[in-house]
Amino acid sequence: MSASRVPQQLDRRLALEMVRVTERAAVAAAVWRGRGDEQSAEEAATNAAYAELGHMPVSGRVVIGSGVEGEVAHLFIGESVGGGGDVVEIAADALEGATLCAKNMPGSMAVMVLAAPGSLLNAPPVYMDKVAIGPGYPQGIVSLAAKPEENVRALAEAKGVPASEITALVLDRPRHAGLIAAVRGVGASVKLITDGDVAGVIHTTNPRESGVDIYLGIGGAAEGVLAAAALRCMGGQMQGRLILDSEDKRTLAKRQGIRDFAKVYALEDMVAGDCLVAATGVTDGPLLQGVRLGRSVVETDTLLMRAATGTVRRIATQHRDLAKFGFDD
Repeated sequence: MSASRVPQQLDRRLALEMVRVTERAAVAAAVWRGRGDEQSAEEAATNAAYAELGHMPVSGRVVIGSGVEGEVAHLFIGESVGGGGDVVEIAADALEGATLCAKNMPGSMAVMVLAAPGSLLNAPPVYMDKVAIGPGYPQGIVSLAAKPEENVRALAEAKGVPASEITALVLDRPRHAGLIAAVRGVGASVKLITDGDVAGVIHTTNPRESGVDIYLGIGGAAEGVLAAAALRCMGGQMQGRLILDSEDKRTLAKRQGIRDFAKVYALEDMVAGDCLVAATGVTDGPLLQGVRLGRSVVETDTLLMRAATGTVRRIATQHRDLAKFGFDD
């Protein structure tokens, strides 16, 4: 592929093509809402996203996907996708919050990132320690080098409020018991979520509506890169550090070209260039409405973001061509 075919600023016309991918994945997952079958919901979303990507006018390489080759059929790391066109990198979570979907709980969605080549951190399927805040603060006021309580105090000072007016969002996991105690120990409050840390990071960009000032804790590395892409569009700060606590995980990291296992990645390290981000709700949540499945129409709710311009659009769509989702008229 010639250098002229490598876009440093992405063609904005690809944005709507992305939305079609996340919409189709969300609708496929929505059929499985509340059935208690995470695997089937995730497979349906992944297969739908893969099928729609085949029509997209790009020559894409999956950097963040559903797993490694040989373990999953589609959207595995390193897979080539698309119908041909501009060379791009793709990060996709066809069903962010599979457990939420299976239990019909708030916040599951289909997410996709399109980025210029060389832009995305090639994160292996491991955990990542993260700290994130929204826009409007001096650079460097939060850091993974600081203790959680120190980050809360620094954010409170920058915001001009006492620590008691800061709310940290944390995944509800036993590993976070010490973190939660430390945050509460300085008087701040903690909002716990069961899953969905991409949306969790996005919530920091609008504390007035979400009630979330800072995201803290360990979640998926793939979700970390997806969240970083959203912050590139919406503004904010984020750091991440891969949890490579076994030889198998370090081997996975080496295969992705990672040599410094202790590196702290800034937002720009995780998403270095221009990117487009689309997220479509599967179940209702504070960020997006879930899919509405009707007899003659399917309705979807999508956020579409672009880093180059900082534009954030909300797209409410009524789909009447139900055959494209595999439904009868």
